[in-house]
Amino acid sequence: MRGRRFRPLLTLGPVISRIDLRGSVSDPRDLLPRAEFDVEAALETVRPICEDVRHRGVAALIEITERFDGVKLESTRVSEERITAALETLDPKVRAALEESIRRARLVHREQRRTDHTTEVVPGGTVTERWVPVDRVGLYVPGGLAVYPSSVVMNVVPAQEAGVPGIAVSSPPQKEFGGSVHPTILAACALLGVTEVYAAGGAQAVAMFAYGTEECRPVNLVTGPGNIYVAAAKRLLKGRIGIDAEAGPTEIAILADDSASPRDVAADLISQAEHDPMAASVLVTDSPALAAAVEAELETQVANTKHRERVTTALAGRQSGIVLVDDLEQGLEVVNAYAAEHLEIQTRDARAVAARIRNAGAVFIGPYAPVSLGDYAAGSNHVLPTGGCACHSSGLSVQSFLRGIHVVDYSREALADVAAHVVNLAEAEDLPGHGDAIRARFDWTVPNS
Repeated sequence: MRGRRFRPLLTLGPVISRIDLRGSVSDPRDLLPRAEFDVEAALETVRPICEDVRHRGVAALIEITERFDGVKLESTRVSEERITAALETLDPKVRAALEESIRRARLVHREQRRTDHTTEVVPGGTVTERWVPVDRVGLYVPGGLAVYPSSVVMNVVPAQEAGVPGIAVSSPPQKEFGGSVHPTILAACALLGVTEVYAAGGAQAVAMFAYGTEECRPVNLVTGPGNIYVAAAKRLLKGRIGIDAEAGPTEIAILADDSASPRDVAADLISQAEHDPMAASVLVTDSPALAAAVEAELETQVANTKHRERVTTALAGRQSGIVLVDDLEQGLEVVNAYAAEHLEIQTRDARAVAARIRNAGAVFIGPYAPVSLGDYAAGSNHVLPTGGCACHSSGLSVQSFLRGIHVVDYSREALADVAAHVVNLAEAEDLPGHGDAIRARFDWTVPNS
């Protein structure tokens, strides 16, 4: 979109704001609501924490955990006996749900595994792309306002399907459970066969994975969502470790027309808002009637939801809103610009509309594919890019844990066939040593042209 800068009409509703983009010719990215998540500002907070863990290991983790979590640990490593006991005492209904979530996730992620491929470039000259899993990963499972056994599934399953030989899980210690990891998290680990679990949260957990301690060997890659301090530690330590992403607050966008159910739309907006006061819930619609009906539904449903205070804060925040557009075409432009973590399409011919989405972490089609299905049991992964990063990044998958290695195999004849080109390119780049490495193999007989 080009033209003069458009100033959207912002209307403060009783539950959620309205942003009127009808008639706008400006770039939607400058006009849409977005949570403030300043990772750069948090770097100086996490730097001394990470350095402390680097130099003092477990002693630092114990002191930091007592300071931030109010519990004093004797060890960060959770015993296998405790992990096993957590599964034995798990509610059978929760166990059945987790087992089904694992089954479906395996079906999807197993299909993502890449196979090696060899290309014969010339007779006697091949390039093979081998896909090799990282040796060891640290999987972070958040544990702040909610308990996330589903995040254990979403992190562990793709790592296992990729063939990662070493998997460690870390989650914040819980005062309610004597400083151990929440038992439902431990039970999920047990179901997946993960026995290496640590009671560590925040930036200090990322530092533990990056530098290693007396109890935890360092890892190659850290994945999983967390708060701003987890994101900042990932940024700080990236390079020493690989990371999946700097996850920000969760977000949902819904593109809907007047065929959508106001009750369903409101419920889905609330479902993400209950994660965090900074969660973003955005409805994009060309129907003022639907917007009004959703506002009415939100008033009723928010009043009756368990985490009313948290939801109210998220919906009323500057990161959430109902965005009015001229038509579905503008709506598509808006949601593609927003690049939501989760995007629902609740329109007529929703599949065709969804096919035109270029930027989203995951797309949910129609009235019977709510985001909450993807959070738990669709088979898809719920560790997804946030903050508009879906325009260049993907969610967690088997590929996240694999590295492509090119294996070059050339015979003497195949090298001779291309030797002159290599020498000429080396001289064009003023790197004569590259050309000499070719000449040496042919007694300096390779011509210069």
